[in-house]
Amino acid sequence: QLQLVESGGGLVQPGGSLKLSCAASGFTLDLFAIGWFRQAPGKEREGVSCISVSGESTNYADSVKGRFTISRDNAKNTVYLQMNSLKPEDTAVYYCAAGWGWGLSDIHYNHWGQGTQVTVSS
Repeated sequence: QLQLVESGGGLVQPGGSLKLSCAASGFTLDLFAIGWFRQAPGKEREGVSCISVSGESTNYADSVKGRFTISRDNAKNTVYLQMNSLKPEDTAVYYCAAGWGWGLSDIHYNHWGQGTQVTVSS
């Protein structure tokens, strides 16, 4: 069974950092581009970042550029999202997704994790 499992979410104060992980089971992530998405209450899901199969190409939403860094370790079958300088508006459920294409639109992805909650609050 193909599964993606996110971890690393939690409660953090504004200005703090979290590192999210996306681990795969049942398939190897190195065949797929990976995207991170988030959905805040009452808002549509938005693309946050994505990384190509090789890891050489990345893209970020303007709202997180310069603060978030996506990376992948294919040997560990895991993709990461390092989030620094967190703001209250970053509060959301964060999802990772795997797909054959890549980009910040969810149309590129067909395997999704269950999500991990990130709350930025003092």
